[in-house]
Amino acid sequence: MIVTKDIKYVGVNDRKLDLFEGQYEVPQGMAYNSYLILDEKIAVMDSVDRDFGEEWLANIEREAEGKAPDYLVVQHMEPDHSSNITTFVKKYPEAKIVASAKAFNMMKSFFGTDYADNRIVVGEGDTLSLGKHTLTFITAPMVHWPEVIVTYDSYDKVLFSADGFGKFGALDTEDEWACEARRYYIGIVGKYGAQVQALLKKAAALDIEKICPLHGPVLSENLEYYIGLYDTWSSYRPEEAGVALAYTSVYGNTKKAVDYLAQRLEALGVKVAVSDLARCDMAEAVEDAFRYSALVLATTTYNADIFPHMREFLSNLTERGYKNRAVALIENGSWAPMAAKVMKKHLEESKNLTFAANEVKILSAPTDETYKTLDALAEELKELSKI
Repeated sequence: MIVTKDIKYVGVNDRKLDLFEGQYEVPQGMAYNSYLILDEKIAVMDSVDRDFGEEWLANIEREAEGKAPDYLVVQHMEPDHSSNITTFVKKYPEAKIVASAKAFNMMKSFFGTDYADNRIVVGEGDTLSLGKHTLTFITAPMVHWPEVIVTYDSYDKVLFSADGFGKFGALDTEDEWACEARRYYIGIVGKYGAQVQALLKKAAALDIEKICPLHGPVLSENLEYYIGLYDTWSSYRPEEAGVALAYTSVYGNTKKAVDYLAQRLEALGVKVAVSDLARCDMAEAVEDAFRYSALVLATTTYNADIFPHMREFLSNLTERGYKNRAVALIENGSWAPMAAKVMKKHLEESKNLTFAANEVKILSAPTDETYKTLDALAEELKELSKI
């Protein structure tokens, strides 16, 4: 793949992986991106996952036409991007390793060496001249590890964005960018919205024509769209008006209530996404909760607490800074319903939540009165979900 006349793609596709980071389903695989900058000096941007070292080095040799790279820039030390640093050094022992001070500390932990004899430590605003290409390094701590840097090439106006603007999926697939980029961002980076906002402010001062992430496609058109989504996600604003309904149901009665509410909302013209937390991809359910402006939580009282899948779901929301939404509660309990109270307690630290006045309580099975309350809740959510 040609990114620009001087920048070539040398990354790899992973079609064997089933769970990224051991938890995120990736039916379309993953891309581990690496780029080669050809100039008077040759720089390689990042390594790839451990299982693809030979393929990666072959890509470098092919695109460099047999010339030895002068630099390996390490923007991020997560193993899917750094595992082949040692492989690179063995093949190109004269090359310099360029990274942040914290990255070299991590190399010592990962590989037993910090490459003291051939390292270049860079920080905010430092530059590296390759010839006509000058690389400027920008620190991006906690996006989403503390050692991260991103790199700007002023000649081709390219931002190498580390894990920023990444997505799930190999590059030989055709799927909509936003869906898998949103799931990736919220799952992996979502806790660090303030740090992403800080990086976006730095990037706003740059003249960027292309974004080269470490996962997913090179972005070269309509960059305002991608940057706008990152601004929305990292500021925890709803992306769309709509209602995410997340539920658990033991014997189907809570599900009846959720299905009825979903139908009423759709009849009112409200966009709806429903997740059975015991069966769905949890990351998809979390994605929908952040995507839409309102959330309905429906679960049973279980062991004087809430159903385990709902507890896991709420933990996923709160650890990622869930806020600025409307929330409605549906609880079910045969003798001592307390799920609503427990769910509210889980959300105590979430800021700027508006709770619906219509709180639905089911005693074992929905009744006519339950459905009347659900009708009222649908009308209330139609208003609460507007943005």
